[in-house]
Amino acid sequence: MTANLTRRKFGFGLGSILSAAGIAGGLSLTRKAEAQVANGVQKLDYDGKPASGKQMITSLIVHNGLIYISGQGANDAGAVQHNDIENHTRKVMENVKKLVEAGGGTMDSILQLTVYLAKLDDYDGMNQVFKTYFPHGGPARTTIAVAGVPGHSLLEINCIAAVTRK
Repeated sequence: MTANLTRRKFGFGLGSILSAAGIAGGLSLTRKAEAQVANGVQKLDYDGKPASGKQMITSLIVHNGLIYISGQGANDAGAVQHNDIENHTRKVMENVKKLVEAGGGTMDSILQLTVYLAKLDDYDGMNQVFKTYFPHGGPARTTIAVAGVPGHSLLEINCIAAVTRK
């Protein structure tokens, strides 16, 4: 923890020196990242790098050792080839996995997960794929049938996970 605080202080100090020297003009993203770290909230993109701040919804936020993943649909990162619940669930779970790992967690560190199904009839098919992502037991989960899911996805999932590595 002390090493992180020292690195953070160094980063802020370096930013101040560069700013004073007039070199920091192109470092607006760095300033945004510093502000996010300063208040304990890290808004990250799909690759775990500081988000640009231009997006309406941030897919990945890390705060106080927790990872918050916004609702992920099957078509969020490119269209799904087949329009069935198994393929949609696989695509969504891969999106969730990528984001959780980018935030410093693992699938086993997912604490809570909410599933929004476009049709309750897809519950069993979703579960068949879902359980393959949690061989050591799944997280606390709520599944809700809704009138519709954005982007023609058959489901949307959001979750909270614990940071397990830095």
